[in-house]
Amino acid sequence: MKNTRNQILMPVIFALLVVLGIFIGRNFMPAPSGKGNPLMIYPQTGKLDALMDHIVNEYVDTVDREEIEEAIIPEILKELDPHTVYIPAKDLNKVNEELQGNFGGIGVQFSMQEDTVLVISVISGGPSEKVGLLPGDRIVQVNDSVIAGRNISSNDIMKTLRGEMGTEVKVGVIRRPSNEVIPYTITRGAIPMYSVDVSYMVEDNIGYVKVDRFAQTTYQEFLTALAKLKANKCEKIIVDMRGNSGGLLDIAIQMCNEFLAAKELIVYTEGKSQPRQDVYANGAGSCQDTKVIVLIDEFSASASEIFAGAIQDNDRGLVVGRRSFGKGLVQQQIPLPDGSALRLTVARYYTPSGRCIQKPYDNGVEDYYHDFYNRVAHGELFSQDSIEFDESLAYKTKEGRTVYGGGGIMPDVFVPRDTTMITDYFISLRSNGIIYRYALQYSDNHREELEELRTASAISDKLDEHQIMNDFLAYAKDKGISFNKDQYQISKSLIRQEVKAYIARNIIDNEGFYPMIHEVDETFIKALNEARKL
Repeated sequence: MKNTRNQILMPVIFALLVVLGIFIGRNFMPAPSGKGNPLMIYPQTGKLDALMDHIVNEYVDTVDREEIEEAIIPEILKELDPHTVYIPAKDLNKVNEELQGNFGGIGVQFSMQEDTVLVISVISGGPSEKVGLLPGDRIVQVNDSVIAGRNISSNDIMKTLRGEMGTEVKVGVIRRPSNEVIPYTITRGAIPMYSVDVSYMVEDNIGYVKVDRFAQTTYQEFLTALAKLKANKCEKIIVDMRGNSGGLLDIAIQMCNEFLAAKELIVYTEGKSQPRQDVYANGAGSCQDTKVIVLIDEFSASASEIFAGAIQDNDRGLVVGRRSFGKGLVQQQIPLPDGSALRLTVARYYTPSGRCIQKPYDNGVEDYYHDFYNRVAHGELFSQDSIEFDESLAYKTKEGRTVYGGGGIMPDVFVPRDTTMITDYFISLRSNGIIYRYALQYSDNHREELEELRTASAISDKLDEHQIMNDFLAYAKDKGISFNKDQYQISKSLIRQEVKAYIARNIIDNEGFYPMIHEVDETFIKALNEARKL
């Protein structure tokens, strides 16, 4: 009955909020004195608080004030912008983890193989390494509860292994070839969440860095990556921001500073209650003479766009890929008394040329996040000519090139999404996780011989592609994926390269994955060709 009553009550509350209290003070009932005076809400009380007080105190049935407020707050925020959000107390720690750059855990990367937790890698110096866990171990028990063969999700597994730093968790491990369960007691520690996925030398003087997000640790990770490349005589850098949805504004500014000369504008912010604040490079950056290319796509947003916009507007380097997401709003996280938080938009940011790249959100949140599908429908991901710009939002870069605001960063070099090798057969393999699962099984069965190899090229040379593909097709068929010869021929090179890349990732992490996957990455290949010309 409680759920039914709340379902009936909630629309009434929302209606009262929308009409802004028209009926406040007019819902008459006999006063306690019996003189027929209306029961008035105290004028010194805020209207929304007064409304809630009135409902809680006078409504015919008992209601849960906290439950109603938790439901109402997100509805109120929908009237603002898509990036102003309410974070309930129960979700705040998880939401903050990505920005903080660490969490409490045991320090392993794992995957589910045949309903068993398989350890892919163990973080160097982490809690699990300290007690002796190894890649290839199977975690079958957690705190005396059997988890193998129980159809437990990866998320639920993570919840049991993560926890407050300093607390203990007991795990039972099976290590091939033995079937004996080995008990370990692990003290949870601070586990880093790396935001720079990989850095490596592509060619003699061209380096590559992949940045996944902008967290508190990202700048230091980025500096380490740059130093590694510089030590290998890197003169040109490809900075990959594809799929990077953003993060901390200050971190993006620090990273931009590495490439810009003194007194070059990086970004400025301004809002109704936030006076304009200009941020300039200080001239101390380590890569001021390094040629740079930035990769973006339709999922690059916020801090990624600040970085790309600063490079583009200062004519510091090339931006390659597809038009970015278009988020030009700055949020401030405000803690609330009950442990929840409000991320409130307090300003807009502007690239050095003066453009705000925030895309419109007048039609509501749902339409805003469906913009990607609109781009697909209009053909934007496949043809630069399908993109129309508002000439009233045209701006000039430092050297006089025209750039546009109002909806993302348009790259200097457009690269359409490559679908030439995408077939229904490939999609079926990908959507069912067949490529990843086969690579995991192969890596597990050949771990001893593969772990001697420490580079992507060494692993690639070691793999017998013909034998692997024959085994893979048999594996896929056994998992219920019907073979399609014609479509396989179209997708063959893509399937083969993904299988090899995931095998390499299982052995040497992203240092193995990215060099292999880049061989079939059209945007990367285009950027590499452009870098050779610089």
